[in-house]
Amino acid sequence: MAFFARASPSQAIRRLKDQSQFLNRLLCSCGWQNRSIATAVDDAKASVHSSVESGGKKRINLCSAINDALYIALDSDPRSYVFGEDVGFGGVFRCTTGLADTFGKHRVFNTPLCEQGIVGFGIGLAAMIVNEAAKFRYRSGNLFNCGGLTIRTPYGAVGHGALYHSQSPEAYFCHVPGLKVVIPRSPTQAKGLLLAAIRDPNPVIFFEPKWLYRLSVEDVPEGDYTLPLSQAEVIREGGDITLVGWGAQLAIMEEACVEASKEGISCELIDLRTLLPWDKEIVEASVNKTGRLLVSHEAPITGGFGAEIAASITERCFLRLESPVARVCGLDTPFPLVFEPFYMPTKNKILDAIKASVNF
Repeated sequence: MAFFARASPSQAIRRLKDQSQFLNRLLCSCGWQNRSIATAVDDAKASVHSSVESGGKKRINLCSAINDALYIALDSDPRSYVFGEDVGFGGVFRCTTGLADTFGKHRVFNTPLCEQGIVGFGIGLAAMIVNEAAKFRYRSGNLFNCGGLTIRTPYGAVGHGALYHSQSPEAYFCHVPGLKVVIPRSPTQAKGLLLAAIRDPNPVIFFEPKWLYRLSVEDVPEGDYTLPLSQAEVIREGGDITLVGWGAQLAIMEEACVEASKEGISCELIDLRTLLPWDKEIVEASVNKTGRLLVSHEAPITGGFGAEIAASITERCFLRLESPVARVCGLDTPFPLVFEPFYMPTKNKILDAIKASVNF
């Protein structure tokens, strides 16, 4: 978990020092100490960032795109800070490599290994997530906001994460008015959406699909750019059925669309990108055209965000639906280790659901 927040430098540093000392005393008294991990310095970091304003493109993975966005945010706003578990060393997934060296350890720094402490640590820079951050603008009558609080966290299957490190908890946060929940599908999306999240006055939970950190590679625009929040994107047009997903699941869904096309089924695929607040209009327009809807996500099916989409679209498009809304999701069990292939909403499961919907 890592935080991005803004505050006036003198006030923020003073509060952070006080809170850091308090949290370290508290955790040490409980037998906890800060963790350090081996760091690998990216020797090419300086040359990469020196070309940020060139306006071209460079081929990078999702992890490097996240790093680029954080670099631009820190470089363009002296009030900005990055703090969290191991971020001073580059982070477990190396997304913050080189940032502390460039911007100083007073702006990019580690926190004690206590999620509750890290969230509370943001008070003064931002606020606690559900009880404070999400309600900050509302309770102040829009006089105050959280000043760019963005909480970055990896999520989802990784092949070996098992019950703790492969979870998809996005639906929990989608039940909290005042938050925004964003999940990118690719490096280009990750960079543009992260910069937009950082600059949004509302607190944003930014889920990063850990499966794609190294796997997803594409040509990403250099320099500063943003992509709109709460605006879905049609990434494949079709006329027989609408598929809606987000994050790493989009690649699986696209494979299913390709297989379906071989059998004469035309699929329209939509990346929601922002789950809260989500783009109902673009999904509604698509379903009114196709008459069918399938939603897929890794999280368990019961209470997953797919249920919210299904309910909303059924209400809006009831007279246009040719078949019940389908959901292809994770199972209602803790995330397994050796049984992960049975748990995941795979290409074949999605393809079977597409056929069932079309042939209903």
